[in-house]
Amino acid sequence: MRMYKNKTVSVVMPAFNEEQGIGTTVRGFLNQQEVDKVIVVDNNSRDKTALIAKKAGACVIKENTHGYGHACIKGLKEADTDYVVLVESDDSFDPEDLPKFFAYCEEFDLVKGARSNKFMIEEDADWGWFLKWGNWFISLLMQVLYDGPSMVEAGGTYRIIKKKSLRKILPLLSRTDSAFLPDMVTIALRLNLSIVEIPVRYRTRRGVSKITGNRLKAFVTGLNMIKVIITNRIKKV
Repeated sequence: MRMYKNKTVSVVMPAFNEEQGIGTTVRGFLNQQEVDKVIVVDNNSRDKTALIAKKAGACVIKENTHGYGHACIKGLKEADTDYVVLVESDDSFDPEDLPKFFAYCEEFDLVKGARSNKFMIEEDADWGWFLKWGNWFISLLMQVLYDGPSMVEAGGTYRIIKKKSLRKILPLLSRTDSAFLPDMVTIALRLNLSIVEIPVRYRTRRGVSKITGNRLKAFVTGLNMIKVIITNRIKKV
């Protein structure tokens, strides 16, 4: 057990046809001295995602119900460590950013990464004006409706959460699609959990994006995010 200050750490990665990036991503996080294990949730991949992830050292589990949120929830439920990191499996986020999260994880329940600094985003990364300003608008709506904290990205998978906080959130989650990310954040805010957003590096993904590569799908995802943000503000928790 390597751990972080005597606390165990696991990394959860949802994966659907990510054979191009999954091996590098798993190895990158396992190389971080604080990470005890990596859990890859294979969401009905038709390629070699599961095989490559296992060879790289990950614990691979299956989620047969298709959907990004389904895969995330499955992995988060499986994680039994003191801290749980959620991240993409396409090598777009940098494992070496983990120390930034650990700098805040004792003080906050949820530390959320954001693609907020242009100097930390690769030129060919999938982060054009449509995604950037769409995320900014949705984040502003979330900030207004929930009275902060200040955020600039509604999505952004890369995050770390305390186990005890995660266990409070999981039973209240309702979105099993790509709107899962703001669902998780807004439920945390409704429970008065503390959240901070930090800038992270963003690289060119390996493989093809299932959502942001298609602007129509990205637009529909944005509408679903707005819906869940408003719904979670008024529903009983």
